[in-house]
Amino acid sequence: MSDAFKSIQQGMKEAMAHARSETPAIIHEIEIPDPDVQAIRAQTGLSQAEFARSIGVKKATLLNWEHRRRSPEGPARVLLALIAKDPGIVQRTLMN
Repeated sequence: MSDAFKSIQQGMKEAMAHARSETPAIIHEIEIPDPDVQAIRAQTGLSQAEFARSIGVKKATLLNWEHRRRSPEGPARVLLALIAKDPGIVQRTLMN
């Protein structure tokens, strides 16, 4: 059996045990700080329009984040955290 199969099999066993109330669920929480969207975009060297397009949001949404009128949430927040750590991640991953 491959390592991937073993990992999936173990996950299924844990899920079934939890479904039968035999074991408590293990919850992994990751704290993601409020992103400085303007600084993150500046790291990429992209214009507002280019950056908004590259992460799949409207330019108006990006402007609201940059001016702190709104705050990114959920997957957008995670994506921005990844870009903050590695400014070229979107281009390398999606543009190839």
